[in-house]
Amino acid sequence: MKKLRYLYVLLAMAVVSCELDEAPVDTASNQAIFGSEAGMQLYANSFYDILPGTDVGVFQRDDVSDFVARNGVDALLAPNALSPITSSGWNWEDLRNINYFIENAENSPVQNKEHFIGLARFFRALFYFDKVKRFGDVPWIENTIAIDNDDVLYAGRDSRFEVMEKVLSDLDYAIENIALESDATSTRITKNVARAYKTRICLYEASVRKYHTGYQQTGSADRWYREVINTANQINGFTLHRAANLENSYRELFIAKVPYADETILAVALDAGLQVFSSANRRFISPTYGNRPSLTRDFVKMYLNLDGSRFTDAPDHQTTPFAEEVENRDLRLRQTIRSGNYHRTENGVPVIAPPNFSQTYTGYQPIKWCYDERFPYDDESRNDNAHIIMRWAEVLLNKAEALAELKEMTDTEWKNTIGALRERAGIPAASASVLPVTADPYLLTYYKGRFTDPILLEVLRERAVEMIFEGLRTDDLIRWRLGDLLQSARMNGMYVPALGEHDLNGDGVNDVYFYQGQRPTSSTPGIAFVNVTPSNAAGQLQLSNGTSGEVIWNPGQREWADRKYLYPIPLADIERNPNLGQNDGWK
Repeated sequence: MKKLRYLYVLLAMAVVSCELDEAPVDTASNQAIFGSEAGMQLYANSFYDILPGTDVGVFQRDDVSDFVARNGVDALLAPNALSPITSSGWNWEDLRNINYFIENAENSPVQNKEHFIGLARFFRALFYFDKVKRFGDVPWIENTIAIDNDDVLYAGRDSRFEVMEKVLSDLDYAIENIALESDATSTRITKNVARAYKTRICLYEASVRKYHTGYQQTGSADRWYREVINTANQINGFTLHRAANLENSYRELFIAKVPYADETILAVALDAGLQVFSSANRRFISPTYGNRPSLTRDFVKMYLNLDGSRFTDAPDHQTTPFAEEVENRDLRLRQTIRSGNYHRTENGVPVIAPPNFSQTYTGYQPIKWCYDERFPYDDESRNDNAHIIMRWAEVLLNKAEALAELKEMTDTEWKNTIGALRERAGIPAASASVLPVTADPYLLTYYKGRFTDPILLEVLRERAVEMIFEGLRTDDLIRWRLGDLLQSARMNGMYVPALGEHDLNGDGVNDVYFYQGQRPTSSTPGIAFVNVTPSNAAGQLQLSNGTSGEVIWNPGQREWADRKYLYPIPLADIERNPNLGQNDGWK
């Protein structure tokens, strides 16, 4: 994809440098690009590289979260791993490419040039949103920089709040001027794509202003929540996808080669013919490739029972074995992890596939985003299922959270947002559509008392289970100022009543043997042996009560400090421009 970017830029006859203190230089007439609609479209295509890459994909971003037990500890959380020396991301190449285009497009004779400028400003908004999330204050630059413009090249950073106002202005311009209302392929930037992203960005900004009280911006949070609601109401033409069999409606979205346009707002369509793939199967299933992500039991507890009642209200929920705890639950659970009668295929031949402890740390083994066929997907990066970046369900959740924060949730709004998501998950309308009146004690405790409103807590439950492995969870914790959950969240797995053999899918055949000390023998073919000998060493599994209890995974030491809400400015960039300064807490 990056090679395509450079091709576009070459065609645009602009040389774009790699450092902020260098300026792009025209090398020839730009008439070939900015003198025609086709040329401007070709250049604008280069901006799409700003979207999340498909190999790792949005599906791996949640590996660094409170819900995922994974192999090792990310640099954000590993002690002494993140510093101004190791920090990265202070790269402005994309911005210069965009600004160069805007400057030239504004002088273009092309009749509908505002459409292309709208595309550029949409991507500039995305660029700056990512930079503000990562670094806080950043320099706002909206022109290409002359080589002798020291006032810009060596200026300090602008307030993140001023920058976000400009981001909002860019989004509004894009919504007003992008010509396409929607796109049947779900792969092009349209007005609705810009609106959907605006709900995401405004929700993030509203939460930062409300919960990061040190900024002293709480009084301005409501305006941004209001932007979420108003913008969500402007999006049209989408609904929640429903398959002929309700039990497949959710997962079907994530293993489709062609995006379902009823719910998908933006996706990248992968293509085997063009050798454009993702590595979803390998990263979720391979025991040696990627982070081997496994969901935690504390997360799985958030799924409601199928009748709409709370699983954690049952007095024995703490000691319910896996095969029983996954029964009669919100249908999204069985479409997210291996359970029950889940089957895979090997060269097309069906194979019973319970949780595989040679691949999962907790027993809650993901299937979302993954093909059921083993070959070649588990062993090679060959996934060609569409890479969904934005969908209607998220817009509903963004709107619902904003309504809850403003204390404006009504019966009708609840039914059309959270109620609709729960009905798609199999929960009867009579239960799904009822506004909650009591706060769930489990969620109150999990979120450390940060949220106490019953409605908001239920919105957050839905956000968690609906959007898992879609790259939003870490951002959610950051904007809510709950980063400490990244350190304290338990990496716990299924409940094991005793050592020995256990049947995980209820088919009468034992699947796993938990043992301590010397590895035992078993007459069960293909059984997985799991050593749970008590140990404090990183990379070890054990049981919470010694010879029984929840599986506990120790990925290694995790450390959170409030300075990590923002990354440090890389040392090399501060040395180049000392006026940038450093974020609080970093040396």
